[in-house]
Amino acid sequence: MPSPITHSWNGRRVARIGAGVVALLSALACTALRAQTGDERGAFVGSDIALRALAYLGVPYRYGGDDPSRGFDCSGLVRHVFRDALGVELPRRSDEIGRAGRAVERERLQPGDLVFFNTLGRAFSHVGIYIGDGRFVHAPARRGQVRVNALDERYWSARFDGARRFAPAAEPVAATPAQQLRDIDDPLWRGQ
Repeated sequence: MPSPITHSWNGRRVARIGAGVVALLSALACTALRAQTGDERGAFVGSDIALRALAYLGVPYRYGGDDPSRGFDCSGLVRHVFRDALGVELPRRSDEIGRAGRAVERERLQPGDLVFFNTLGRAFSHVGIYIGDGRFVHAPARRGQVRVNALDERYWSARFDGARRFAPAAEPVAATPAQQLRDIDDPLWRGQ
């Protein structure tokens, strides 16, 4: 059995990601690179955003955090990924981010789109990055860590507040990062 890869945070091991997951992420990056020309540029950018977000699975939640070495809150994760992937500086708070970009219908979500939830009794109080196949990556709560959840899970479905797109639009690619990773046996991937 291949040895897992462990992320470090403040000297502690926080997440174990199997070598198979890392190999699959590398393959996804190569697939995304092939899609970077012509009309598929948006698919490349969206997949790049999704892959970058997945790289932070297991990073601890930290209120106000926007750096992987110290931890992320939901908007900090989104801001860090978008700054790294697109050079875009998004607003600090999730509700402010929710007023930027272009609205996207849930049925038209593409990897890299932002999904918003009402978790505190107010609109757009939580944000995550859609990765395809009905899944999103986010920094969910105190004492939590960056993980993947499904939009149709009861909790998230009941609180879904809308979606926004910042990357160029494109035709959906044949297999999104989430579709290619859905069979991974990893508790962070399954949202546990």
